[in-house]
Amino acid sequence: MPQVALKENDTASLVSLDIRPIQPDIGAEIHGIDISRPLDPATRDAIRAAVIKHKVVFFRDQTLDSESQAAFARQFGPLYTHPSPNRDPRIAPIHKIAAADFKKVEYRDYAARGDVYHSDTSWRLDPTWGAVLRAVDLPERGGDTIWMDAHLAYEGLPDTLKERLEGLYVTHDFRRSLVPLGIEYPIVAHPVVRIHPESGQKILWVNSTLNPQILGLELAESRQLVDEIVDRYKRPEYQVRFSWRPGSVAFWDNRGSLHYAVRNYGDYPRVMERVLIADEPRYAPI
Repeated sequence: MPQVALKENDTASLVSLDIRPIQPDIGAEIHGIDISRPLDPATRDAIRAAVIKHKVVFFRDQTLDSESQAAFARQFGPLYTHPSPNRDPRIAPIHKIAAADFKKVEYRDYAARGDVYHSDTSWRLDPTWGAVLRAVDLPERGGDTIWMDAHLAYEGLPDTLKERLEGLYVTHDFRRSLVPLGIEYPIVAHPVVRIHPESGQKILWVNSTLNPQILGLELAESRQLVDEIVDRYKRPEYQVRFSWRPGSVAFWDNRGSLHYAVRNYGDYPRVMERVLIADEPRYAPI
């Protein structure tokens, strides 16, 4: 295993990262590094490259708190500020939602079917590119998170369906959460098939939690297509499943993957903390 060498300023530096793929195409664990320490540029760039390649990477046995988690994420870009009354708008506490409330807020019956695959902040014109999630309070068992490779989902489509989806746009509507906060933001539509800005891969990108509707189609046809897409997300060969332990951290590419939190831990008040990394704006201000 490569050894960690620390510079005089206590910056974590590696000759090469110990990256262990979990599945052939998605997910990897990175070992032998303490991410609570600042990274030298080469190590930072190697971690980012691993995130782009594997879609999500995991670190075990870390000793992060809220501040050091934010400091780690900040090395990969400016932090996204959440439009919510959090104690720290950069850090979003992810609590378990009561089952009854959970079913109320999800579009149609995706929650009941276990189809809540989503990408964070896809309701924005410029969604965040990366996310760092830390376990804070875990149940004894259960509460895994699943990530799926949106490029593999696209590649697995029949050619006829690829042609049908090309050029179509889907809405991502977050108003149910923004309006109570007094925030006005238009409904944004993104291409159903996006081009990843770094890898160049085509990705299948529909957020089933944000009232998705494919523009230009009758509602019934839109729903049928969204259902087909979400069914693709559920294929195990496109997924990696991560079992959390104390000290676990996940870092994923929010543009090339979608994720789903498994709700199988009863009434335990599972708590995570998430920091999002802003992407470069791709549109000029009006």
